[in-house]
Amino acid sequence: MTLPAPAPGLVIRYAFLWSHEREAGRTEAAKDRPCAIVLSAQRGQNGDVVVVVAPVTHSPPSAGQPSVALPPVVASRLGLDDGPAWIRVDELNRFAWPGFDLRPIPGRAGAFAYGFLPRPLFEQVRALILDGRRKARTIPRD
Repeated sequence: MTLPAPAPGLVIRYAFLWSHEREAGRTEAAKDRPCAIVLSAQRGQNGDVVVVVAPVTHSPPSAGQPSVALPPVVASRLGLDDGPAWIRVDELNRFAWPGFDLRPIPGRAGAFAYGFLPRPLFEQVRALILDGRRKARTIPRD
């Protein structure tokens, strides 16, 4: 089992904690899901890598929830199911890589990553996060 290098655009399987779960007092996510790494940066001199992820969900965004639709061809290439999906950019999790909540992909022995988002799609996600930076809720998971 080899962990992938945490690079922006990589889609991993992760136990994403939503803000409503945290507000209800939960410290563990209700389920594991694909999440796109949107930031990976070295922190301090000890070499720790901090990662920020955005969740992929089948729930359509409500008005005011900035999201990027995941094209079916991209979902298929990543090996995700064929239901409509969105990358939410208003809720993020931050953790030290690899953290406790990185999960293996069911049916893919030893795999933790689905693959990379196409660059234009990743840039669209990144631009929305930067545009709405003050609105995004970032939950620290360390």
